Amino acid sequence: MRKSVGKSMLSRPWFWLKRAAIAVVGVWLLGIVAFAFLPVPFSAVMVERQIGAWLRGDFGYVAHSDWVSMDEISPQMALAVMAAEDQKFPDHWGFDVAAIEKAFSHNERRPTRIRGASTLSQQTAKNLFLWDGRSWLRKGLEAGLTSGIELVWTKRRILTVYLNIVEFGDGVFGVEEASRRYFNKPAKRLTASEAALLAAVLPNPHRFKANAPSGYVIQRQQWIMRQMRQLGGEGFLKENKLD
Repeated sequence: MRKSVGKSMLSRPWFWLKRAAIAVVGVWLLGIVAFAFLPVPFSAVMVERQIGAWLRGDFGYVAHSDWVSMDEISPQMALAVMAAEDQKFPDHWGFDVAAIEKAFSHNERRPTRIRGASTLSQQTAKNLFLWDGRSWLRKGLEAGLTSGIELVWTKRRILTVYLNIVEFGDGVFGVEEASRRYFNKPAKRLTASEAALLAAVLPNPHRFKANAPSGYVIQRQQWIMRQMRQLGGEGFLKENKLD
């Protein structure tokens, strides 16, 4: 009897841990299905940033976001993020194997300057459902969630969600909020140059500023604009049913 009680007490933490894990996975699956159609009210990264600010005693910080449909976003913005972050987005199933291999090779040679190879699909899964940072656990979960959204969502939907939750600056989430904050206009009216500037800060929106671009950011903006033209401009979006 005592052994039975002892075993029950020892196994109880694992019992609740398993239940918690199942519940989290259930929420993720429900989110993947629901957000295939519904606007995303907030992301895991927004929540993480907000809680982090409160813990630092920064009660003035507010994670701002304003959901808009793809029809309310300039085609130049969609083109800019693909040119900057993931030019194979229309063709892959969530992962760019060639880019991953290049990143591994680069990181082995230069371990102090880590290069990422995340596609827009991976970034969407991470920003929407997971915490920030680097770990094998998070990357494994990210891979599973990426496969899920690629299976359930259209490419156009992935791009729409990405543009609505990606971080463009301190407390600035989504292209509508960024457009109004930095250019005083709705995202629908963004020009190619403005879209490229916003895309240029995406690797590190806390270091790079769209409202005070450094020389590097301006160079990257110009490179992105060249890539946008090489992709074929708005015709690239129409060809891949992303307009």
